[in-house]
Amino acid sequence: MKRLSFVPVAKIIFSFVFINTSFFSFAQNDNPYDGNFWNHVSYGGGLGLSIGSDFTEITLAPSAVYNFNPKVAMGIGLLGSYVDVRNAYSSFLYGGSLITLFNPVNEIQLSAELEQVRVNNDYDLGFGATESDDFWNTALYFGVGYRSGNVTVGIRYNVLFNKNRNVYSEPFMPFVRFYF
Repeated sequence: MKRLSFVPVAKIIFSFVFINTSFFSFAQNDNPYDGNFWNHVSYGGGLGLSIGSDFTEITLAPSAVYNFNPKVAMGIGLLGSYVDVRNAYSSFLYGGSLITLFNPVNEIQLSAELEQVRVNNDYDLGFGATESDDFWNTALYFGVGYRSGNVTVGIRYNVLFNKNRNVYSEPFMPFVRFYF
């Protein structure tokens, strides 16, 4: 009796699986792309304002994402922020980001965001002396959030965090995200 070798058996199994799955595969989904790019774009971002007697912070962070389907979206964002602590410190940062959003279920949103910002810090050392610190900061955030409608509240973690050369004091950062 002749024994079958592994190669012909593997070819038979592969052919059987390929032929059977071909009957159930479709190139289009049930909701085909309607040809209008802008129908799949959502706009959002963040806005921050904090004004006190010795402290001012203004942040503007618009963004837009393209929704490939109800589960996956990718997009870009801009960031501009000004912070001033009277007689001590002022900072201006600006830049952009690339973001990917994944919703495994309706209420949970996972995110990955690559952010590149230019940081301009000025420190008041007293007696009219100042010191400046200008640098580029790169952050790669992985986040998880609870999503309800157009709003997601969560936390993200900067895997590239360096406490000696960073914009933020901690690698963890809470967020609120809006997309309409």
